[in-house]
Amino acid sequence: MRVHVWRKLRSLGALYLQQSVCLLPARVEVVREVRRLVDRVRHEGGQARVLRIALTDPQEEQAVIAELNTARDAEYAEVLERLPELRGELAHEQARGNVTYAEVEESEADLERFRMWLAKIVARDYFDAPGGQAAHDAVDEAAAELAAFEEAALRAEAPEPVPNGGRARRARRVVDRS
Repeated sequence: MRVHVWRKLRSLGALYLQQSVCLLPARVEVVREVRRLVDRVRHEGGQARVLRIALTDPQEEQAVIAELNTARDAEYAEVLERLPELRGELAHEQARGNVTYAEVEESEADLERFRMWLAKIVARDYFDAPGGQAAHDAVDEAAAELAAFEEAALRAEAPEPVPNGGRARRARRVVDRS
């Protein structure tokens, strides 16, 4: 249960002050998830407390926000660090002439994992960490490269269209039967 609690709090973007003590913003969706977590812990015989605090010192509040943003920026940086692998794979396959639908599907699955990963980070980015825009832009660029790769795969695998919808034109004679 302890690992489950830790994982859930991390997925919510908790800022740990010390072991088993963390901060989260009092946003409706966060409060609801924490309440569910506390209920589950108590239901299984554990102990949990939720304390509402107010940071009265604006500098302290800004320091907490900065720590939360630093944590999100580290996550965004990891996305940026790993995205070149996907983009490099597309370039490598194109250079090899391996522009196929199978490669498109594989790369689409990889891109979808990046999008889901980014969405999870965004969900816990309560204060718009500065690194978010660069991560979004990089995922969008990778998506554009994949779209171009897919277009190339379509051209490589699909036969050229035959003029007139594939039907040869025959000369017709008009016969006057009057």
